[in-house]
Amino acid sequence: MTAADCTVKVINPIQSDSLRNLYIRVTKNDRKDSFLVAEVLRFGRFTETKIPDEPLVQLRELSRLRVEFTQTIGDIKRRILGILDRIFPEFPGCFGNTFGQAAIQVLKTYSDPEQLANADLSELAELLKKYSNGRLSLDKARQLKERAANSFGIRYGLDAFTLELRLLLEQLEFIMGQVKQLDEAITNLMQEHQLILSVPGVGPVLGAAILGEIGDISRFGNAKKLRAYAGLDATVYQSGTFEGSRTRLSKRGSPYLRRALWIAAGTARLHDPVLKSYYERLIARGKHPKQAQAAVASKLCSIIFAVLSKNQPYDPDYLNKNLKDTP
Repeated sequence: MTAADCTVKVINPIQSDSLRNLYIRVTKNDRKDSFLVAEVLRFGRFTETKIPDEPLVQLRELSRLRVEFTQTIGDIKRRILGILDRIFPEFPGCFGNTFGQAAIQVLKTYSDPEQLANADLSELAELLKKYSNGRLSLDKARQLKERAANSFGIRYGLDAFTLELRLLLEQLEFIMGQVKQLDEAITNLMQEHQLILSVPGVGPVLGAAILGEIGDISRFGNAKKLRAYAGLDATVYQSGTFEGSRTRLSKRGSPYLRRALWIAAGTARLHDPVLKSYYERLIARGKHPKQAQAAVASKLCSIIFAVLSKNQPYDPDYLNKNLKDTP
């Protein structure tokens, strides 16, 4: 109830928008949207969305923001690599990680191959040593100077490219610093939610995303409903005597939850003995690696439902017994 004594219900916009297809002429405006919402309420065929508790809302918002920032970081890195391909294509091959601290500081200090080729060897070696924790020094400095001197990168419009590179590097460092702040805030909030960390492949960041998207686990009657909410359920296509045999994931529901489960599954299939064995069995049966990992993600979803609904940590022995007879 609100201060005006009105009952407020939150419904999924997918449900109201689906009614739009009932009308021949597709119209999208405020008046039509209000009419569709009223139709949903009149039919009564809707699922009410429960607003999660404040701590879970905080986890959800911080986790979603972190996803956006990491996607932005990926875009910036691709743009930086595009510039390096033009002006200094040899540079990425000099480092195991083009975006490690040592590599970034070299690019910020020496914007183009000519500056790097003319750099003082001892100063460059000292810079590398400082930002690589002593792993890189004189030999790497010599390699960089040699490759810079013999680079076949373009010189046309070099000033614009070097300025763009420098600004992108500053932006990259700034957003990476913000992601670090988010990680610290998420880790602090997760001190009260240690149970989810017993699930294979789930650390504080993924745990926060999973809890934030699920909210109150009691709103899901069983693991199947939670898998459907994550979009990890299979689509069904059947008409008359025809039934589709090549099913795909529905990918409906929360894309953030599905993403977190997919990443966790990638770790779990490598390090958890039970899920690793399950993954390898699927591969041996001819399943594509993506299909097998999707199956592991689905199992993880069921594990999470059991852990949260029973309020008990993950039991690998119990899971192993249930997976032995899985086809």
